[in-house]
Amino acid sequence: MAISLNHTFCLLLLTTLVSLFISLTTSTTDSEELISELLSLQSQSKSGVIHLDDHTVSRFLTSTKTPRPYSLLIFFDAKQLHDKPELHLEDLHREFSLLASSFIANNPEKSSTSYGKLFFCHIEFKESQSSFSLFGVNSLPHIRLVGPNVKNPKESDAMDQGDFSRMAESMSDFIETRTKLSVGPIQRPPIVSKNQIAFLIVVLLIWTPFMIKKLLTGGTLLHDRKIWLGGAVFVYFFSVSGAMHNIIRKMPMFLADRNDPSKLIFFYQGSGMQLGAEGFAIGFLYTIVGLLLAFVTHVLVMVKNVTAQRFIMVVSLVVSFWAVNKVIYLDNWKTGYGVHTFWPSSWR
Repeated sequence: MAISLNHTFCLLLLTTLVSLFISLTTSTTDSEELISELLSLQSQSKSGVIHLDDHTVSRFLTSTKTPRPYSLLIFFDAKQLHDKPELHLEDLHREFSLLASSFIANNPEKSSTSYGKLFFCHIEFKESQSSFSLFGVNSLPHIRLVGPNVKNPKESDAMDQGDFSRMAESMSDFIETRTKLSVGPIQRPPIVSKNQIAFLIVVLLIWTPFMIKKLLTGGTLLHDRKIWLGGAVFVYFFSVSGAMHNIIRKMPMFLADRNDPSKLIFFYQGSGMQLGAEGFAIGFLYTIVGLLLAFVTHVLVMVKNVTAQRFIMVVSLVVSFWAVNKVIYLDNWKTGYGVHTFWPSSWR
């Protein structure tokens, strides 16, 4: 009887060991198959970013057992929102692609000890609305890191939206913080390609003798008085019109009237805001005064006819007075502060 019990126990133990071995072998085979598929998809992408949809999300995430031998960094995108500049989705997707290609180039054989091999993925809203719901994504831009032990996608690590300001560098810091992987330097493409540089060098070599000849004979644009005059007027207009303020603050040229959308507002009352049309109008008035002053002091003095001199002088003074009066009127209207003419007490 004891021999029979021992025989039965040994048989059960052997069966358990064989089942465990088959299970481990099958699990290893499945894991290697998934990694092989991901590597194949990665090689088919120029940047190394794998495009996922609802089916592949189920294939590589929800239907697999944990721990998985890999991690996924997923960029959530929506093409219909690319026309909204405040989201910067196109720029962020481009930076994400640079991050992926840089990581692959800097770490060709490297993998994490705790996070498995890292793959970069992209999900588009129209194609994968179920995946967006699965991850609980309700705002963009959005990036998530799904580690090997994550069972519920909603519990995966999400990148803070406030960290997107540094683009690929912020994403790199996020990876290094969560996975302890070193992404390495971001390999950005050069602004000018090698072929373009070679072409420019050839053009420069051909053009150099002609340029030297023009410099010696004084026939370049830098020797043209009209170019200098036009440049001086442009700089003067740019300075007095507040164009730099409009560029820095990204001020619009005009606004639609809230009470009547069919009307446009070109002059905004209030000192805290200046529309582009206001700056151009003031710049135009100031430029008129400046050009008249330059004409009177450099050209009019060479006119020999005294009557013509006086007439042109009177016209210049009247136009200048009108232009300055309009500027003062607009300043009073916008700020509420009055600028009045000062008369000496002896004139009163």
